[in-house]
Amino acid sequence: SLSLISWLLQMLRNLAPLACRVQTRACSVPTIREADAKRKPIDELLGTAQPKVESIKTVEEAHKAVIAGVPEEHQAARTARIFKPARESPQSAWNNTKAWKIELDNRGRWHNNLIGWASTADPLSNVSMHMKFPSKEDAIAFCEKNNWGYEVEEPQERQIKAKSYGWNYSWNKRCRNSTK
Repeated sequence: SLSLISWLLQMLRNLAPLACRVQTRACSVPTIREADAKRKPIDELLGTAQPKVESIKTVEEAHKAVIAGVPEEHQAARTARIFKPARESPQSAWNNTKAWKIELDNRGRWHNNLIGWASTADPLSNVSMHMKFPSKEDAIAFCEKNNWGYEVEEPQERQIKAKSYGWNYSWNKRCRNSTK
């Protein structure tokens, strides 16, 4: 009797997937063959075309910032500093110093006691993080477009002095240290 029960369980395990596959498709759903399908005309699918109306609206320079969605208290009296960033460490490359950046003046911040962060209501506080301009004129045009005042800091050009490797070991330098 134990072997008969195990045999029945084995048969049920083998037939269960087959029974599930057979019952997944309902008999009430009609099967449509591709040859029996009717084509609808394209005009019925697309409908009637509406005539295009040209509506080009020009916006005055003074009202462009209003469209951008920035609150009024953050639009007026903003001062931007336009500069070329300096190299960050003696080992870093000079490639990050070629673009011009904009940095806006800081607005009020407060300490958030819930999280412990410094909070601000200024939506433009992080403008300087990702905005890079290929030229100084492009950065100035961006500031004028947003009605911001700006100050341009001209970059200091580095002076490269011609040196040779042997100069490090010359005998008449003042900074040469004795090894004795």
